[in-house]
Amino acid sequence: MRPLPMTSMTPMTPMTSITPSAASTTPSAAPTISTLLVANRGEIACRVFRTCRELGISTVAVYSDADADALHVREADAAVRLPGAAPSETYLRGDLVVKAALAAGADAVHPGYGFLSENADFARAVTAAGLVWIGPPPAAIEAMASKTRAKELLGIAPLTDVTEADLPVLVKAAAGGGGRGMRIVRELAHLEGELAAASAEAASAFGDGEVFVEPYVENGRHVEVQLLCDAHGTVWALGTRDCSLQRRHQKVVEEAPAPGLPAALEASLLDTAVRAAKAVGYVGAGTVEFLVAEGRAHFLEMNTRLQVEHPVTEEVFGVDLVALQLSVAEGRALPPEPPAPRGHAIEARLYAEDPARGWAPQTGVLHLFELPREGRVRLDTGYVSGDAVGVHYDAMLAKVIVHAPTRAEAVRKLAHALDRARIHGPVTNRDLLVASLRHPEFGDPGLLDTGFYDRNGATLTEPRTGAEYAAVAAALAEAAGRGGRFGGGWRNLRSQDETRTYGDHEVRYRPTRDGGYEVTAPEGVRVVSATPDRVRLEVGGVVRDFDVTAYEDGTVHAGRHRLTRRPRFTDPREQTAPGSLLAPMPGTVVRVADGLAVGARVEAGQPLLWLEAMKMEHRVIAPASGTLTALHAAPGRQVEVGALLAVVSDDATPDAAQEDQTV
Repeated sequence: MRPLPMTSMTPMTPMTSITPSAASTTPSAAPTISTLLVANRGEIACRVFRTCRELGISTVAVYSDADADALHVREADAAVRLPGAAPSETYLRGDLVVKAALAAGADAVHPGYGFLSENADFARAVTAAGLVWIGPPPAAIEAMASKTRAKELLGIAPLTDVTEADLPVLVKAAAGGGGRGMRIVRELAHLEGELAAASAEAASAFGDGEVFVEPYVENGRHVEVQLLCDAHGTVWALGTRDCSLQRRHQKVVEEAPAPGLPAALEASLLDTAVRAAKAVGYVGAGTVEFLVAEGRAHFLEMNTRLQVEHPVTEEVFGVDLVALQLSVAEGRALPPEPPAPRGHAIEARLYAEDPARGWAPQTGVLHLFELPREGRVRLDTGYVSGDAVGVHYDAMLAKVIVHAPTRAEAVRKLAHALDRARIHGPVTNRDLLVASLRHPEFGDPGLLDTGFYDRNGATLTEPRTGAEYAAVAAALAEAAGRGGRFGGGWRNLRSQDETRTYGDHEVRYRPTRDGGYEVTAPEGVRVVSATPDRVRLEVGGVVRDFDVTAYEDGTVHAGRHRLTRRPRFTDPREQTAPGSLLAPMPGTVVRVADGLAVGARVEAGQPLLWLEAMKMEHRVIAPASGTLTALHAAPGRQVEVGALLAVVSDDATPDAAQEDQTV
């Protein structure tokens, strides 16, 4: 096997000193920012705009064709179109973004996170155009934004080859983050294929296909340090964050401070982060990430930008990091010391995805999106009720953040807020988040590690209890809305029950003499009242109310349950041939397995083709061994959910596609 670019996961200390390659200079004339363009989209653009409004700074959005009606476009004072939909055509086109800033009269550019936020050439293009760059010097970005180069600066020796003894290993994109371009490899025979897949995904997501390999440390803690530096030599280390709850190597729950760290280890993390920032002349907000395992810390990377999880640090330290970024960019000095921390903050990322189906991303209209107003719950989002969730970008709907005096109080408060949220539309990970926060293992900081979902995923994705009663409420609300089968009245001649099915729950009921309803299945349910939008049921002596809303796509939300109504009769046109592989999500076919053609023999579990949806790559596998008798997919083809991709016949005749997420 050819030599591979790799780095070893060696302990963080002792740390090799870093050559000061990018000393910052104080601007000769402090700039004043009056109009800011955010070179990003969605939640982070809306979050930056919020601070700009408070500071009296005008805002400019950029948008792709897919984002023409997005919230960040509606919230900006002006917006400039970037023709196309793919990131490579739009948000990754630094030349177009700079032209947009100049055309809109902006005098500064904030990159947000992802996309071009860690692209040194883009930072240079911004400043060359006479615009203020809200970020670190380009040389500092180059020194730290690439994980491979950052580790070289830290003196971590690269490996030259991979052997069985090194397994498992982790393939990672040198640029970017968010779990994209990342693969765990446990068998040497799979390495080349995963290198190619990770490189292709990294190139699509970040415009840089460089990947590297490092030993994979099982079940460590992901801990990071927030930095903020000015151009006058002041460096703030704003405490630690724990981001150990991850799926597909992407963070799901983050909190500050990282709980349960020994004082000496925490001090070492803070000191290392400060020394690294000073060594490269860092200016602005940045984060140094570590993997903590067996009481030792291993350097992962430095993110030379604002992090997704920055709100928990803001809540603990009582600061606005975006406002401070702008202040630093205008040449102002930070106070010598940061504010003192207080309490505990925790954040959950709410995604349009189905954890029970391998975290498959979901699309559709977000019909209703409301969180409880009490308790000072913070919501950072790029969506409101009525917005559509598309296929082109990340599936994150929002970040939900709370602050409390203690960790236990913050965890309880966040779980309660999520549990009471009203989210109608695509399937989300809300129930998983609530179950995670209430899990005993999460309550014990000593048990936190990145293997949480590997151990507990099966139980955490079990359906929420009480769905059978939500189905009763849905059926009765429907009956009340149409006056019942018998016009809302009781008949002297007893008739057969009405039957409705929601998901796996069959409901049978009949009208009563007093104009109400009697439920015959499931048993033990007494109907207190039923209207088209609200049903009150008594089960086991406990009365519960269900707010019910039905939508044209067949989904019904009853209380905190999302149900899908099954038709009484199946439309023959919707039947598919045995062995049909259907697209598990809308997306784009990016690859077909080498040599795959009609007539080929395939084995169960063999990857046949790859779909890209919401910036993630998903592989569709053969559900059983057999012969490929049809292939309807080619690279570049856009498919909707349920589209026929291929047919495998003979040895087994499955009735639907199987899909395996590889990230």
